[in-house]
Amino acid sequence: MKTLYYNGCVFAGEQPIHQAFLVENGVFTNVGTNEALLSLPHDEQVDLKGTFVCPGFNDSHMHLLNLGNTMAMCPLGDAASLDDVLGRLQAFAQEKKLSSGQWLLGRGWNQDYFSPATGMPTRDDLDKVSREMPICIVRCCGHALCVNSRALQLLRITENTPCPAGGTICRDESGRLNGIFLDAAMPLVQGRLPAPTVADMKSMLLSAMKTLNSVGVTSCQTDDLLAFENVKWQDVLQAYQQLEAEGRMTVRVYEQSQFTSPEGLQAFLDAGWKTGVGNEMFKIGPLKMLGDGSLGARTALLRDGYADAPSEKGLGLFTQEQFDQMISLAHERGMQCAVHVIGDGVLDRVLSAYEKAFARCPRKDHRSALIHVQLTRPEQLEKIKALGLSAHVQTIFLDYDSHIVYQRAGKQLAETSYAFRTMQRMGIPLSNGTDCPVENPHPLRGIQCAVTRQPLNASLPPYRPEEKMTVEQALHSYIAAGAYASFEENFKGKIAPGMAADFVLLSQSPFSVPPEQLQHIRVLATFLGGKKVYAGLNSPITGEP
Repeated sequence: MKTLYYNGCVFAGEQPIHQAFLVENGVFTNVGTNEALLSLPHDEQVDLKGTFVCPGFNDSHMHLLNLGNTMAMCPLGDAASLDDVLGRLQAFAQEKKLSSGQWLLGRGWNQDYFSPATGMPTRDDLDKVSREMPICIVRCCGHALCVNSRALQLLRITENTPCPAGGTICRDESGRLNGIFLDAAMPLVQGRLPAPTVADMKSMLLSAMKTLNSVGVTSCQTDDLLAFENVKWQDVLQAYQQLEAEGRMTVRVYEQSQFTSPEGLQAFLDAGWKTGVGNEMFKIGPLKMLGDGSLGARTALLRDGYADAPSEKGLGLFTQEQFDQMISLAHERGMQCAVHVIGDGVLDRVLSAYEKAFARCPRKDHRSALIHVQLTRPEQLEKIKALGLSAHVQTIFLDYDSHIVYQRAGKQLAETSYAFRTMQRMGIPLSNGTDCPVENPHPLRGIQCAVTRQPLNASLPPYRPEEKMTVEQALHSYIAAGAYASFEENFKGKIAPGMAADFVLLSQSPFSVPPEQLQHIRVLATFLGGKKVYAGLNSPITGEP
């Protein structure tokens, strides 16, 4: 079946704008003018009625399984105060009719948005919701959580519980546990929560993929293997393999495979898994490592410490020796690597580990990467370029971080950081994403922040306006650049002959709306391999997916 789509505003991946394209057997076969393509043989035709069309969005770093899991929790993402958090938890427990023995889970709070300012929630705060029901709520960044007293009791965590390296079990001024756990201490809680089955994880993934389709995402690069502390990575892979075999996947997945020890990584490699293993719907990507925490939780590792808390430098989750060992093992066994780096302190360690691994085992076109790459010094960018590394960034982080970057990092470091346009100018391959569920998965939100360098509500002047991207540069970072990051630039990311027919219909052209309105553009329909996987309101293409 050859289908002609005509009378559209078709952004094929770069200027100029086209009018029409042909799809056959899941791939694009031609793109051009209405006149040229209407004269070619086709079986059916679809009038796009002037609708803007672009290739499907590719989120280059997120947590798909975690998104599905979070969708079943109490949503706390826009809570305006501590009282708001507590009220939502109480209402959620009542709505779900949770018993005293069931866990009440929530995610998304950010204490920096609370008014009045109260700091992070504590066990005493959560005890106001319930002293009988165990409660666990995770901060928006995923690098801090809080539990109530009942949870501490059930988990048998006391003042004598040892704190793991790279984490913190927080206490109040009297030395009493306050219920807050940071980074590597969080598994003490999360590893004891009810474990999902393979069937549960399949349901979570299907829900998450449906959500991604609704915002125009057709591909994602996702960190899932350690999504649950008490679930084996083999079970996560089984969930994906079953969905792929059943033909139920509606997002192409490139798995950023997280491991925390050489032994775990070695077992994965020995089982035959490495970068590139899989197919067009599910494929193994890089070794993923979590280098440090987040700026908002003050757990990102800064070389010179926090400007607003000089005694704190953040948390490095691996030593230099551990980075060296893990990255070298993966690189020598043919795996791409991708490491979460937010603070400039941990970036020093990771760059050193990459430099050693590449010198020991030179490889062409490894496409190893840094994820986030937020706080950077100019000499670090030069080393990123020299090492041939890519950057998987999240321009949407500017929505929140522009409020705190000067306060946390200090003026000198803040004025060389979030240097996304500079990286593009330097020729560093730069792809975009959301780190969802840390942020909302809608790509247009991140595209707006890339173009404006402001919070979404424009409540602040542009942060480092010299780093603004054009709309075309921002779209490229969310489309073709993501395909390059997964070695698939010859398969997807453009509307061109021979490429996968993954495309999105938008309510307006990103090139024609004011930059501050980009986030309000709606997705009308999403297609994967020529098949409709999402149909929104007012779509020119009728019928359910």
